[in-house]
Amino acid sequence: MRVAYICADPGIPVFGTKGASVHVQEVVKAMLSRGLDVTLFAQRLGGDVPEALKNVPIRKLETLPKDSVEIRARAALAANAKVEAMLEAEGPFDLVYERYSLWSSAGMDFAKKHSCAGILEVNAPLIEEQKKHRELPLEDEAQRIAESVFAAADAMIAVSPGVKQYLETFEKARGRVHVVANGVALDRFAPAAEKNARRLQTLTPSSEVTIGFLGTLKPWHGLATLVEAWALLRQRGQDVRLLIVGDGPEHESLHNRIDALGLLEHVEFTGAVQPENVPEWLGRMDIAVAPYPNMEHFYFSPLKIYEYMAAGIPVVTTKVGHLESVVEHNRNGMLVEAENPEKMADCIASLIKQPAELRRLGTSARQTAEQEHSWLAAVDRILRIAADTGRLKKTV
Repeated sequence: MRVAYICADPGIPVFGTKGASVHVQEVVKAMLSRGLDVTLFAQRLGGDVPEALKNVPIRKLETLPKDSVEIRARAALAANAKVEAMLEAEGPFDLVYERYSLWSSAGMDFAKKHSCAGILEVNAPLIEEQKKHRELPLEDEAQRIAESVFAAADAMIAVSPGVKQYLETFEKARGRVHVVANGVALDRFAPAAEKNARRLQTLTPSSEVTIGFLGTLKPWHGLATLVEAWALLRQRGQDVRLLIVGDGPEHESLHNRIDALGLLEHVEFTGAVQPENVPEWLGRMDIAVAPYPNMEHFYFSPLKIYEYMAAGIPVVTTKVGHLESVVEHNRNGMLVEAENPEKMADCIASLIKQPAELRRLGTSARQTAEQEHSWLAAVDRILRIAADTGRLKKTV
């Protein structure tokens, strides 16, 4: 079965280190493992092609100008005709799978025109996100594109219940939205899980413990709360180090705060890390934290939590959005109140005092990843959804 995978978002380097980049790579890898013939159409490559994707045909979309956000948006809109022509030249396809971006309609238009299955993956309410965190030019055009592709898609993949709720505010999307959360490549994290299991066996209540965070350092990741909780633990005499794996706009403010606390010698910032190196860093964490702050609309499907679990690390995360359905309190992780450093510190301190609990939670986390969160399982579900559209010309 021939698949066109489209990522026309200039903010996503498909071979980069962002969570979105990892998502693209892992979905394509899982499709390949199921025997699909995938051609990748991408606006931005962002790095070397991973070994597992060396044989995938890659079609680079025309680079957008950087003059201004409005000029860039208009160029992206105009590029739809060129993208559709590229699809025509590379076709026919049985399935068009596109990651929704603000200005792209070519994938769903092509699928509709050629009566092949059109599946749209939606990872966030992009219009609202762009307005809140960046700058949104041509808002009416962005809304028109959203309404067009949500109506044209045979089915939509929402990565979380929050995204599904957003999509169903569009009348023509209702009844065609399926939640398929992010996944994890279990084999990649197996060595980290084995390493963590061995180290957790040796921990005692007086051992030095490493608390870790993985991800892009963005304001909505809540790292300020983690830093304050960690500082409280240090003040209480706990021998804890902080490992921050990733880079982003919050790096400077976090670094400055830790410096002001006089704790720089007890923290390590790795900077940006290539996806293939992430398991190595997770193999150094005794407790992994996802400290999301309170948000009115929580729509994330946190890749980091699934990777923590796959690496067999006890997870501490906040009671935000649907995270209580991702992490089951006291079974495969711990849930704490958001934006409350003291409660987070208390939770971590309790775990440090009970090494047997750390071991139990780490083992259970890995088992949860194996049973519920593999990328293969996610892609199998997507392919069943595609088959249910009745448009596939070949059997999945």
